[in-house]
Amino acid sequence: MKKPAYLPLILLLALSVLGILMPAVPKAIVTEGLDTGDTAWMLVATALVLIMTPGLAYFYGGMVNNKNVISTMLQSFIAMGVISVLWVVVGFSLAFGESIGGFVGNPMTFFMFNGVLDGKPWELAATIPLVVFAFFQLKFAVITPALITGSMAERINFRSYVLFMILFSICVYAPLAHWTWHPEGFLFKLGVLDFAGGTVVHMSAGWAALAGAIYLKRRKSHVGAEFFPPANIPFVLLGTGLLWFGWFGFNAGSAVGASPLAASAFATTNTAAAAAGLAWVLFDSAKGKKVSALGFCIGAVVGLVAITPAAGFVTVPTSIFIGTVAAIISNFVAHLRTKSTLDDTLDVFPCHGVGGMVGMVMTGIFASKGVNSAVADEGLAFGDTKLFLTHMLALVLVSAFAFGMSYLLLVVTNAIEPLRVKEEDEKVGLDVSQHDEFLIDA
Repeated sequence: MKKPAYLPLILLLALSVLGILMPAVPKAIVTEGLDTGDTAWMLVATALVLIMTPGLAYFYGGMVNNKNVISTMLQSFIAMGVISVLWVVVGFSLAFGESIGGFVGNPMTFFMFNGVLDGKPWELAATIPLVVFAFFQLKFAVITPALITGSMAERINFRSYVLFMILFSICVYAPLAHWTWHPEGFLFKLGVLDFAGGTVVHMSAGWAALAGAIYLKRRKSHVGAEFFPPANIPFVLLGTGLLWFGWFGFNAGSAVGASPLAASAFATTNTAAAAAGLAWVLFDSAKGKKVSALGFCIGAVVGLVAITPAAGFVTVPTSIFIGTVAAIISNFVAHLRTKSTLDDTLDVFPCHGVGGMVGMVMTGIFASKGVNSAVADEGLAFGDTKLFLTHMLALVLVSAFAFGMSYLLLVVTNAIEPLRVKEEDEKVGLDVSQHDEFLIDA
């Protein structure tokens, strides 16, 4: 039995009392200028993005060893609880509050959601209530730290993961969201285009995953070159289906309205996923491997990752190219990873980190004013170099920040609570050692 931990419960109780003391009662609900159709679509899109996190749980849970399925899945589900509360308290303010130098929002702007229910709509989402925009963005903040867990699966201390998730959301995710999506954010002002989170979500998670895999070092089974088959391939298939389904909210919802742009993003999302799933298994076949369910699923997710920053800026035929190229590059990087000593358990960096970077580069090449009038400078394919060079600069800056800050936060977390479980806990599996739960057929 683990030693009691009172502080987390005390903190939650304190926040609960603060919620009574600061109830954020609206003075008057803003209705002027709102569009019921846009609002209805964005409520649906918000729910679609939420379902991606359970989808990720099944996707990751099916790929680990059967003695770590529950713990791996819980790491995604717990994010829905922790980040939801954190977002209401301070996260939304840090990401979208009054800008402090273009780097982060003032934490007091919407502290405890003050002014959100009765606030004016977000300036770039003027036809939907501010609270809908806030909760749509929450779902992005939820899934980002959950993505990281795949690189540290089967060896991370659950309590430490929760602490790291909180620190990451405050110190990495919120600033990146502010830089990229706030009109005063410095990357936004530079002209960086990230339609739905290739930079903010996938690159940040990918680089944090690489930092985590390096810091936590290798699993004992990895050092011993032991092979454990995935626990449940049907779980991976189910997870992929939920992710693909939810991704329509992720990308098409980022048009923040029921519009032709949302329809275009919807179409590019599906097309890139389809092309990438095919490209992954065909690339495997070209190397002499059999077509696998796991391969198609991973490829499809890579395609979804790569199209995310570009979804509302590129044409549908272009999305075939983006999905195909991203899958081949990520497949190759994942293969290189297997030849190294890096223990990124579920290849989060090759898939999400590299996939996000490919998407960012492709946006700099193929972004078109014809698709989205918000594109100030067209991509390299249309003879303009400014956007492409801006994206290359942003790629370096975001990569350095996400990796460096994540590694620092891992050091801080480990100093407070050891990140890695004990060797005997790792051997018996995290389901039992961390949660006293297990699969019946394990």
